[in-house]
Amino acid sequence: MQLLAEPIDIGTRSPTVLLNESDAAELGVHALERVQLRRDGRTTIAIVELTDELVSEGTLGVTRRLGHIEGEVEVSVAPQPDSVYYIRKKLDDIELEADELSQLVRDIYEERLADVELGAYVSATYTNGLSMEETMHLTESMADVGETITWEEPVIADKHSIGGVAGNRVTPILVPIVAAAGLKIPKTSSRAVTSAAGTADTMEVLCDVEFSVAEIRDIVGKTGGCLVWGGAVNLSPVDDRIIRAETPLSIDPKGQLIASVLSKKQSAGSTNVVVDIPYGEGAKVESLAEARELAKDFNRVGDHLGMAVECAITNGAAPVGRGVGPVLEAREVLATLAGGGPNDLRMKAVRLADLLFESVGVDADAAEILDSGRAEETFREILAAQNGDPDVEAADLSPGRHTVAVRAERDGVVTHVNNRLVNEVARRAGAPRDPGAGLELHRRLGEMAASGETLFTVHAESEDKLADAKALTERVETVRVRHPDEALVDRV
Repeated sequence: MQLLAEPIDIGTRSPTVLLNESDAAELGVHALERVQLRRDGRTTIAIVELTDELVSEGTLGVTRRLGHIEGEVEVSVAPQPDSVYYIRKKLDDIELEADELSQLVRDIYEERLADVELGAYVSATYTNGLSMEETMHLTESMADVGETITWEEPVIADKHSIGGVAGNRVTPILVPIVAAAGLKIPKTSSRAVTSAAGTADTMEVLCDVEFSVAEIRDIVGKTGGCLVWGGAVNLSPVDDRIIRAETPLSIDPKGQLIASVLSKKQSAGSTNVVVDIPYGEGAKVESLAEARELAKDFNRVGDHLGMAVECAITNGAAPVGRGVGPVLEAREVLATLAGGGPNDLRMKAVRLADLLFESVGVDADAAEILDSGRAEETFREILAAQNGDPDVEAADLSPGRHTVAVRAERDGVVTHVNNRLVNEVARRAGAPRDPGAGLELHRRLGEMAASGETLFTVHAESEDKLADAKALTERVETVRVRHPDEALVDRV
């Protein structure tokens, strides 16, 4: 069929065309199937969406992703990618072969899959999991696609947290500690998937986080480290597309998580990586046994890739620090580097940095580097190199002005602060998209609270989002307060 291609914007990232329903019926093609477009000897595959209003008969609506196609074009039905069959296999809990995973990764990279198909893949890995062999092959395939960074130095340090713990902004403290010790630590971080702020979201409050590979080399050459968003430099870009499908469901399947972390590290040229695995009630990993099993899997995949991976199993039963959300977390990063800040945040950063020093065989003391001010000095050098204000202070950063206080309904002690709910309340308030959104904990685990005292304050940049967050706090118990002698845990 010959159709006239015209540009149209329907807000999709995939290579999509819009067909009039009459033309689609004549072609025998349905929504989300594929067509082949031929023009001037070139062939392109596109995903089909149908309409009876936006384009007329005889016209083909071409999205920006296919903007090079204009004028008369020959349209025919295209075969379905093999990856769709592999996704169905995974939904049926059948293990995928190395070549099938490689093709799946390639199709995701070249955007041959519709959003619903990518969502089905994420659902399949969440429901049925990935074997160790699948995880190894997937990690290699993801690392092989996109850009890679190579370094002259034999040791390139790195750190990653699997997430799930509210306020766990250790990386912006650890990186300057490690860089100040003379190691290279080019840290590429992700944006939030299930939390209120990823490292990239927090750092973006203070400086730019999107740089090219050449710019990253320059920043690291000047300062010893960087804190950038990995998605901007096309390192394991398939990971970013999978994260985009995971985010609406707030899921992070174990095998996919390992592949996500280590493919990024492999692409960034890391040789020694410390992985933080928090566990506890409300965290991504709830039991110590599960945390240990995940750590072993990280070690096995790391060995397979030729990368030294050390896993730190940490207490994730409660948020780290008091602020949750990009601005609130950035303030505590600055305070900690200046010698103050929450003690639990400081101690965790120091211990993970010392573990990384031990891993690479460097005789350095993280606490001494932090206390001496060398880490803060290096951090401010990184801010300047990443187009931020090196003189910024915590007091310069203001959270959202719309607030609501959540108060204790009884006297007692805080026996639990639910990480998942803290993150959910902050996300309802607008985090991380709205940097000033989040919540501030006034009472933490083990602290006493009197009836009527504020347990936490929710911040938002809009009244509507604040109302949404407030409604959630009225339905759930984000911070649990119990009398110290109360034997009755709950009454149903």
